[in-house]
Amino acid sequence: MTAEPLVVCEDVARTFGTGPAAVTAVRDSRCSVHSGARIAIAGPSGSGKSTLLHLMAGMEQPTRGSVSWPALGARTRDIGVVFQSPSLVPTLDVGENAGLPLVIAGVEEPELAQRVAEALALVGVDDLAAKLPEEISGGQAQRVAVARVLAQRPRLLLADEPTGQLDRAAGQRLLDALLDATEHLGAALVVTSHDRAVIERLDTHWTMHEGTLRTTESRAVTS
Repeated sequence: MTAEPLVVCEDVARTFGTGPAAVTAVRDSRCSVHSGARIAIAGPSGSGKSTLLHLMAGMEQPTRGSVSWPALGARTRDIGVVFQSPSLVPTLDVGENAGLPLVIAGVEEPELAQRVAEALALVGVDDLAAKLPEEISGGQAQRVAVARVLAQRPRLLLADEPTGQLDRAAGQRLLDALLDATEHLGAALVVTSHDRAVIERLDTHWTMHEGTLRTTESRAVTS
């Protein structure tokens, strides 16, 4: 028996604005993501990749079509999103930044400390817990942003151009951390990118072209 998918997009479209100035970012696209998936969505800037991820996360509402989360129900809090910019709070140290969503959600000690420590260790920055954002590198800051999401223990992790502001080596290290962490958590991973070195590390390759999603299955080269 096939498990229910984590997210299903049925003929979704998303248009911004009205009249002659309207821009359609996603056009009549359909897809589903199951547990354990490792998916790369390729395409140039402006092709609709980010908007599709926002629809999957429930951050945007489709203009047409529907998005549902069969295996999650209404629990879109089980979806974590990593953005291109880490957006750390400059006055909080690394550990406090990683734990901030848990504080907001009302998670109490000692569970909060345990989950933060685990998340920081998963991405290899546990030795930076007491550092301020200004004291770490851009690659380290992006790992902290990933840890902030992992501490919430998502079942679906959506990463929007997570290596876009990093050099090749730092980007590959971040992708290593994403793959290892989602494997540890048993979470599905969807990554948008136009970097072939990132795309080829994931098992399934989709593409966006002028707002239309094309889904294909292909095995990635992981060496």
